[in-house]
Amino acid sequence: MTTPIVSVVMSVFNGERFLREAVESILDQSFTEFEFIVVDDGSTDGSASILDSYQNCDARVKVHYHEHGGLIESLNQGCRLAQGKYIARMDADDIASKNRLSWQVDYMEAHPEIGVLGGAVEWIDATGKSLQTCRYPAGDREIKAHLLHGCALWHPTVLLRREVFVWAGGYRKIVVDAEDYDLWLRIADGFQLGNLEAVVLKYRIHSHQTSFRKLKQQSLSILAAQVSASRRRNGDQDLLDTVEKITPALLVRLGVPEAKQRTALASYCRHWVRNMCFAGEYSAALKTLLEILQSSDLECAEAWLVADLWLAAASLHWRKREFFRSLMGVAHAVTARPAVIGRPIKQILTRMTEGVRGAFCG
Repeated sequence: MTTPIVSVVMSVFNGERFLREAVESILDQSFTEFEFIVVDDGSTDGSASILDSYQNCDARVKVHYHEHGGLIESLNQGCRLAQGKYIARMDADDIASKNRLSWQVDYMEAHPEIGVLGGAVEWIDATGKSLQTCRYPAGDREIKAHLLHGCALWHPTVLLRREVFVWAGGYRKIVVDAEDYDLWLRIADGFQLGNLEAVVLKYRIHSHQTSFRKLKQQSLSILAAQVSASRRRNGDQDLLDTVEKITPALLVRLGVPEAKQRTALASYCRHWVRNMCFAGEYSAALKTLLEILQSSDLECAEAWLVADLWLAAASLHWRKREFFRSLMGVAHAVTARPAVIGRPIKQILTRMTEGVRGAFCG
């Protein structure tokens, strides 16, 4: 095989449920000049045998196995092995559009100033049912403005220049569960970013994507990446290169008070629960809500966010016909923010009976 133009990099850990769809969506691309590097991160299910079957019948598939070390280690290994001019990310639970690589390579060839290119996604649930189409800003200026507050590139949609990945130093191990956001912020220091308007991926929303523990770490990592980017823009040292772990104490030292950290956690939890409910993953949403609401992690968080989370929990309990628990959730919401009582009770009850998608007060 000649040197490929694109190296598709995918990490797999116990991903057999959706793995075949993900792999076949890459092998079926209209653009064919690629290698498909798959790093199995110590899977204990049937992922390895599935990957072996594809590797044995398609020379473009190159599977590498190692002991479980986490997503960041796997991605860095896969990207180090890449030979292509471009690196395309892919996840083991998503489905790439047939023309994804063709569209992205054509765009990057015509726009050498772009270091990273993403695209729009179609959300699907665990069964593959279409939920909605989501787009981030397309232009460099708009993307960088959005990056100040949150991610603006869907990780499994990106195509980036390999030389840009090397320039940035790859994914940083310390930024757990926000490694992609941190990478885009660092690349934005020296290159332009872009998003295609076209849908390049079916992005699957399901209950195993994250957990309460990961939400906590993700919120800390996002805040740390933002502070680091701000320090770099001001010409200061990036302290994430000199510490071993991102902790609440570290963020306080970097100027992020605990109240802001806990408000960020509440906001990220609210966003995740909304997505889970949208995909019909009500049990996972309620489990995560109760874990965070029954912990001490929301102390000092903004009252309206805490009230919204309690109302969402009330709606989910109502959906399960757990009426007493539902009413207790409303009581907790009123305690967190008495202004909630100003909403018509009929409106709150209507939202409960209709489901939880509209249970957040925005």
